[in-house]
Amino acid sequence: MAETGYINGSDLLLSIGGKPVGHCTSHKLTFNTETKDRAVKPLATQGSNAGLWKEKGVNGLSITISAEGLRFYSETEGGFTEISALWGAGTSVEVKAFPRKDGKETNQKAYLVGKFVITSLEEDSPAQDDATYSVSLENDGEPTTYPGKQSAVAAAAK
Repeated sequence: MAETGYINGSDLLLSIGGKPVGHCTSHKLTFNTETKDRAVKPLATQGSNAGLWKEKGVNGLSITISAEGLRFYSETEGGFTEISALWGAGTSVEVKAFPRKDGKETNQKAYLVGKFVITSLEEDSPAQDDATYSVSLENDGEPTTYPGKQSAVAAAAK
């Protein structure tokens, strides 16, 4: 992966259960924040419009992942067959998101590492077209590595 310029999506890889997602056409990481609104009555010295603005509080963080790939007869990575076996086990799986380096897969600089639950696995097999699959995952507890974790640790220490 080039260290300058724009990042090409093909240079970012996802592995599920120790194997890169096979013949992956795309993957998406979504960082979610659960919030709570707090409506506060305005001070008597303020106008009634001051009460229209609500405060927000964060009461939860989560990460969801989705990936899509092509079904391939001679799959050597983590394709539909491998991922469906992980789903069928009904347990959390190790997930990593990492950059490709020098044409090789490496997770030494993974930017997301943690346990995730496979929440859905879907196969799409249209006539006279490529068979595809998609998988969705949700974090199972706090990941060991994620973007912003160092900032979160520093903020909690204050």
